Amino acid sequence: MRYVMILTGDEAPWFDEQTSQGLMEEIITWWGKWSEAGKVEEGGAELAPSTQAKTVGRGPGGEPVVTDGPFLELKEVVGGFIYLNADDIDDAVAVASTWPGIAAVGDRVEVRPVMER
Repeated sequence: MRYVMILTGDEAPWFDEQTSQGLMEEIITWWGKWSEAGKVEEGGAELAPSTQAKTVGRGPGGEPVVTDGPFLELKEVVGGFIYLNADDIDDAVAVASTWPGIAAVGDRVEVRPVMER
């Protein structure tokens, strides 16, 4: 079954050169381990900083309105997502719980089944 790991957290450490360099090495190792095990699919995405985002919402007359940055003023933002292949939700959570960003910078990882229609 397919699942998505949604990576969230404070994005500041991701763009701190000293923190991100060591963390990226751990992520490359993590990716290799779970790819070889058949648990990680190609695809997914690391997202640019939220300061580069645009948000499209509904204006007062129903027309689209575009604003700079993320819509919500939160410290935690979505930083990326990874597709998983797992036997069940518990298997997917077991893989997600080894994400290096959890221990290194306090990332939170949401695991959600992919809708197959």
